[in-house]
Amino acid sequence: MSEIWFRTGEATVFASEGEGTDAMPEVVIGSVRGPVGTAFASMLGQTAGHTRMFIIRDCNQMVRPAAIMSPKVTITNSAYVELLGGVVQAALGDAIVDCVAEGIIPKGIVNDIAIITTVWLDPRCAKNPNLNKKELYKNNYEAMKLAISRAMKGEPTIDELISNRKTIRHYALEGVDID
Repeated sequence: MSEIWFRTGEATVFASEGEGTDAMPEVVIGSVRGPVGTAFASMLGQTAGHTRMFIIRDCNQMVRPAAIMSPKVTITNSAYVELLGGVVQAALGDAIVDCVAEGIIPKGIVNDIAIITTVWLDPRCAKNPNLNKKELYKNNYEAMKLAISRAMKGEPTIDELISNRKTIRHYALEGVDID
């Protein structure tokens, strides 16, 4: 049985200029016998506009540990669903399997833990006929691996957060005087 009860992580990988393929997964990882397992099972129902789905690498290739994803943006069209349940889902699935292969997630606990992730997919992606799907995949893959790694390592630590409190601020506050 896993001793991982509740770990969290997030990461942001920004798109190339003008692409709109930013990736910002947020993950919760924990025992299937604890609060994460309960939340995971509770998420199996659907809510309008926020379709939840298992993370798979391809048909009949559900990842281990079991993982479920939910979009941060309300789904309004089938093109968005196709990107979310295609390119993004595949990237997240590959990232999870590679995290196990690289020892970020210990192989011996994959059936004892679950992962829940919220996923950012810019709604403009579904309307872009020239969408760079390779970059969309790459950004989501890299961000998911980083989010899982941070969750498993407990990063950033509280000491890091305290030490950079006055030197790092949210990107949306650029140019805003809050001091």
